[in-house]
Amino acid sequence: MQTGAEPADLADVRATNLAVVLRYVRAHAPCSRADIAASTGLNKATVSSLVADLIDRRLLRETGLTENRIGRPATMLVLDGEPYAAIGIEVGADQLTVVAVDLGGTELLTWRRAFAGSGGIGTRAVSSIATLAGRAINRLAGQGRTILGLTVGVPGLIDAAGTVRIAPSLGWRDLTLGADLRRALREPAFDVVVDNDANLAALAEHRHGPYAGTANLVHLTASAGIGAGVVADGRLLRGGRGFAGEIGHLCLDPTGPVCPCGRRGCLEALAGIPALIRRALPDTTPDGPVADYAPEVERVRSRARQGDRLALDTLTEAGRHLGHGIAVLGNLVNPEVVLLGGYFVTLAPWLLPAAETELAARTVAPDAGGTRLAASALGPGAAAVGGAARALAMVDAGRLPTAPPL
Repeated sequence: MQTGAEPADLADVRATNLAVVLRYVRAHAPCSRADIAASTGLNKATVSSLVADLIDRRLLRETGLTENRIGRPATMLVLDGEPYAAIGIEVGADQLTVVAVDLGGTELLTWRRAFAGSGGIGTRAVSSIATLAGRAINRLAGQGRTILGLTVGVPGLIDAAGTVRIAPSLGWRDLTLGADLRRALREPAFDVVVDNDANLAALAEHRHGPYAGTANLVHLTASAGIGAGVVADGRLLRGGRGFAGEIGHLCLDPTGPVCPCGRRGCLEALAGIPALIRRALPDTTPDGPVADYAPEVERVRSRARQGDRLALDTLTEAGRHLGHGIAVLGNLVNPEVVLLGGYFVTLAPWLLPAAETELAARTVAPDAGGTRLAASALGPGAAAVGGAARALAMVDAGRLPTAPPL
């Protein structure tokens, strides 16, 4: 009978140390083996062994020499990762966006395709998503790249199995998207993951955006619905079952308009893109629900630039509602920055002033708790970027690929 702590598995220790070295080079390249040893506390022999392993896996490569003040010139290391690719897909009500990046975060492809996601026919949606994913996989495989992972962002509640439990803006309920995609892609060797789009957008902001590394930030998505990806103390806030962040269904006015979720006065019904378009562009109403938001959002922006009173009043009102919702977040989790993403980016110059005023008025902490509001620099498609970033984050955490074929 054994007592006390069990010794750590040596393979686990090595995987952890490989990840430590890889993360250090990502953050500090170009750097030398001596730099890594001095900064990580690993001895020089261990670092040399780990670096050799990472070079064999084509995750690092040597590049040139640099003169040291004392001793021989040091060989410098940078990320390689050229043989690898990670794919992210963002599902919107009107379009699909796919982004692929290599291990260093260099963009390999960005595609956007029209998509009638709000028809409520989940099986047809799975086919469209799988077709686009398959084309991206084939393109990257044709370049000799190994796929590290595919992550799909959906505006809704996603459980751990990748089932879309409910996506009101798409009309989906209990859609087994993760399992269906894996089957459609013939059970690929890489992970196929489904996650909430706002969570992935927040991951993209935390890893790649101008506020990368900010410990407490929120990304608000805006397409057919509104979602919040919340990073708190450097970690994505998911909640007990992964359903956190549904700020779009925060009730701000119990007597307000009906929301797609069936309730009244939700933030989404008051300040979401469909509601905003209906108010600012009443001429669209006789044609039925808008299926393609981009041109209509551009029309709203054009009218606002021209000083159209209805467009300006609509945007100001929407900004106030956004500020109200953000103030609730501010009082609960006190983010350092809240970023307006998706189609809100296009309209941010008119949304932000009213939102900032409302945030300041409704936040208990002085100076709105230090929370800043800004438009996302990642723009539409941030969730696709975050989907690709998720696979890269898994590599940084220690799930390293084996050496690719020569």
